[in-house]
Amino acid sequence: MEGDRRVGVAVDFSPCSTKALRWAVDNVVRDGDHLILVNVRPEGNYEEGEMQLWEATGSPLIPLSEFSDPVIMKKYGITPDPETLDILQCASRQKEIVVIMKIYWGDPREKICEAIDDIPLSSIVIGNRGLGKLKRVIMGSVSNYVVNNGTCPVTVVKHVDQEG
Repeated sequence: MEGDRRVGVAVDFSPCSTKALRWAVDNVVRDGDHLILVNVRPEGNYEEGEMQLWEATGSPLIPLSEFSDPVIMKKYGITPDPETLDILQCASRQKEIVVIMKIYWGDPREKICEAIDDIPLSSIVIGNRGLGKLKRVIMGSVSNYVVNNGTCPVTVVKHVDQEG
C-alpha cells in the first residue's frame, strides 16, 4: 500500500455510515486509491484465540471478496448490509480501487483514532447521526472526538435524524 492514498471510512452499517460511504466514494476516492472501511465492534468476552488476539490489535485486513461472504463475516460477528456491499462492489469496478476492511474492538472514538495511525490513513470520512445537544452530551460524539484527536484530515458527513 506504499505510495497510494488510503481513504478510510468509519462504518457500522447504519444509514448514517452508508451515507458517509456513498459520499466518500462520490467525492473523495479516486482511481487507484485504497478504500479502507474501519469497523469497531463492542468489547466482549471472546473465547476463540483469534478473537482475543484481534481484540488487542484489530483484525487482519479483510479484502472485499471476503467481507462479501456471509460465512466468513459470521466469524467476525458482522453482517454487512446489501446497500453497503453494492456501493463497494460498484466503486471497486468503476474506479479500480482496492477495498479492504479492518475491524477493531472497543470504544469507537479511541479505535478509529488508533486506526488512523495503525493503517495508516491519508484521510477518514465519518458519519454524524445528528444527535441533539442533550443526547450528544450524554452519549458523546464519536465524530467530534475523531475530528479533535485524529492525526489525519477528517470529513464529517451529516445525517439528520428524520424524527427531528
